[in-house]
Amino acid sequence: MKHARVLFDGQVYEAKVEGEEAVLPSGRRVPLEAVQFLPPTIPTKIVCVGFNYRDHAQELEVEIPKEPLFFLKPPSALVAHGQPVVYPPHTRQLDYEGELAVVIGRRCRDVRPEEAREVILGYSILNDVTARDVQKVEKQWVRAKAFDGSAPYGPWVETELDPSDVRITTRVNGEVRQDSRTRFMIFDVFTLVAEASRYMTLEPGDVIATGTPPGVGPLRPGDVVEITVEGVGSLSNPVTGGPPADTGVEG
Repeated sequence: MKHARVLFDGQVYEAKVEGEEAVLPSGRRVPLEAVQFLPPTIPTKIVCVGFNYRDHAQELEVEIPKEPLFFLKPPSALVAHGQPVVYPPHTRQLDYEGELAVVIGRRCRDVRPEEAREVILGYSILNDVTARDVQKVEKQWVRAKAFDGSAPYGPWVETELDPSDVRITTRVNGEVRQDSRTRFMIFDVFTLVAEASRYMTLEPGDVIATGTPPGVGPLRPGDVVEITVEGVGSLSNPVTGGPPADTGVEG
């Protein structure tokens, strides 16, 4: 089942998505093109995982992690399906990173991997938009990955999915740039939920972005980036704005 948050006729609704229609709580059905998608949940935090695909770590020439490398994005980073990613002024290289997103369904702490399925609401898609030139020169990734607009998320939450081996594909202007499967993760979904819950309380609606496969690359103004997760759907966002002539960042 697909759960979405949509704006329709000036009102925000929790809706179910069935085919090409959004089903409002009243039972009214409206075409998807008549609604504006919002981020499907309102997370207190977005927990991200770096280098969770071995071949992605290798393409960036970093050591394979021995435990999950967590970092956070704030809720202010969120961008909904169909809304623009605005090229921020502090970078000259803005990269896409297509990822499977895990959405938490109930408050939890210190979950064991075998219990993780019970606290998961479902699955969505997240683009871990990254200022790559900034990331290369800073050990803390706040400016590289936590800026406004760095977390396109949606379009909905799919509650019926086995995440162990689904295909993730990223296209830019229709051209395939990433194409992999979740079975190539170093740490699987349930391990990530358990590990994250060791250090922080996970709240309903929180998101865990599970890492990106190889093939990351730059975005330019005018591009449209679309990430498809098998069994979930597609998240699409245009890129607007543009990098300034000089950001002051060396890299």
